[in-house]
Amino acid sequence: MTHDNLPAPGAPDIDIARAAVMAPIVPLAETKFDIPAKALVPYGHFKAKLGFDYIQSLSNKPSGKLVLVTAVTPTPAGEGKTTTSVGLTDGLNRIGLKTMVCLREPSLGPVFGMKGGAAGGGRAQVIPMEDINLHFNGDFHAITSAHALISAMLDNHLQWGNALDIDPRRISWRRAIDMNDRALRNITIGMGGPTEGVVREDGFDITVASEIMAIFCLATNLKDLQARIGDIIIAKTRKKAPVTVRDLGADGAVTVLLKDAFQPNLVQTIEQNMAFIHGGPFANIAHGCNSVVATQAALKLADVVVTEAGFGADLGAEKFLNIKCRQTGLRPDALVLVCTVRAMKMQGGVKKTKLGKENVDAVRDGCVNLQRHIQNMKTFGLTPVVALNHFVHDTNAEIEEVRKACDAENVEMVISRHWAEGGAGAEDLARAVQARLDAPKTDLKLTYKDSDSLTEKVQKVAKKIYRATDIAVSKEAAAAFKSIEKMGFGHLPICIAKTQASFSTDPTQLGATCDHIVEVRDATLNAGAGFVVAICGTILRMPGLPRHPAALDIGLDDDGQIIGLA
Repeated sequence: MTHDNLPAPGAPDIDIARAAVMAPIVPLAETKFDIPAKALVPYGHFKAKLGFDYIQSLSNKPSGKLVLVTAVTPTPAGEGKTTTSVGLTDGLNRIGLKTMVCLREPSLGPVFGMKGGAAGGGRAQVIPMEDINLHFNGDFHAITSAHALISAMLDNHLQWGNALDIDPRRISWRRAIDMNDRALRNITIGMGGPTEGVVREDGFDITVASEIMAIFCLATNLKDLQARIGDIIIAKTRKKAPVTVRDLGADGAVTVLLKDAFQPNLVQTIEQNMAFIHGGPFANIAHGCNSVVATQAALKLADVVVTEAGFGADLGAEKFLNIKCRQTGLRPDALVLVCTVRAMKMQGGVKKTKLGKENVDAVRDGCVNLQRHIQNMKTFGLTPVVALNHFVHDTNAEIEEVRKACDAENVEMVISRHWAEGGAGAEDLARAVQARLDAPKTDLKLTYKDSDSLTEKVQKVAKKIYRATDIAVSKEAAAAFKSIEKMGFGHLPICIAKTQASFSTDPTQLGATCDHIVEVRDATLNAGAGFVVAICGTILRMPGLPRHPAALDIGLDDDGQIIGLA
């Protein structure tokens, strides 16, 4: 596959993606992975869902090897974790390893907000890029509707006699929408008289923070999906007993709404290699991984599967390992830690507007962030390959500082030029990953035990991963932990919701801050997803739009083509 037909590197991502030659998905899947046409549910010519019957037929096949891609602490400059995941997949295929990538679906909130799309970049993209970034096969709409059905049935139950004796003051289930809308964070519903419902306080979370989304990405099959949905605790009675979705009688209907969406989406990279894109919880407020169903199906189809975990390794990778691996038995065979010179400059104090100028001292100062992430991954028994995602303004002196930092931690650093060159630019990285895959496997070391108390679990993550001195648990959080443990859920793993911009709960603290206190403000039980969310510092489950949202730049040209999508 050549790039002769593509615009030069540096052209808008949407122009590169639109110029790429896409192969019809059904024959491509058969050619690449022997997937029969009857196993696929086409969504047009270039997208399809993989049917459950076929997925179940793969259960006796041996599994391939898993590569986890994570990154340094994110900065406004962007580190290119998804771009690297796609480029690495193309590179591994180029050196002869049958490889598939598993990614999360983009949320419409960031697409129209500040972050933009999430289909990769440059010549390392998944396509059709516009479809993936907008309404992709309706999955998020199905999840939003499933969440809304629970909300509607809950308030309808209150309206028609409240046989479960639900206390309206102790309803924990909020509404959800896949858009950044700060005005919906806290609302009052049921106003207008007796026929309009029970008046109570409510609010909206963004869909990617919904427990339905977390369940969608952790369930292993439809039966497990319905069981987990039924386990969701939505409220308490006046006697403080938990009320579940199963008690409400909504678990069956909610599962029906998710049935089609729950099938993994199959698309392709620019170089016509296969990709599953399915599910999309954020890593700063949820567990930040694509669906277990997609990951496990890919492992049965491919020799190597590349997957990513959201935001920095202290959030996404920590949760991938402590939650997803704990629940499923998955274990990465290799780990790639994405880094950029630009990120190291910003961690060293350089403003985004000054990144084009060489600043070796700032890179050296910022590399403490990279080294902290390397050290953290080693606590899990994983030695990463550092992928330096190359940008045109990187100088040799700056790159050498990153290499020195990696040498000091005794890890390999590889320069990868996939953004500009596609898979050819990632071949060196692919060979380094192949060597790691061929090396002896070590045991995965999780951060805490199931038997630890919830407070101890948060404390261990805070001390071992964030390098905090201690945690400060508020009265509300302490009461929540006590209640959750009393209900019998103290064995569940912890999902820490905190800022992605720092190791601390203060987003202004750059580098590798230590000796800080992690403030635990509150905690919520996600009984269906199988984890407890510890809310640390100031974190919002419903983001707002920036002063200049991306939506202002998105539209259609005179030919009906989308413009401004990035």
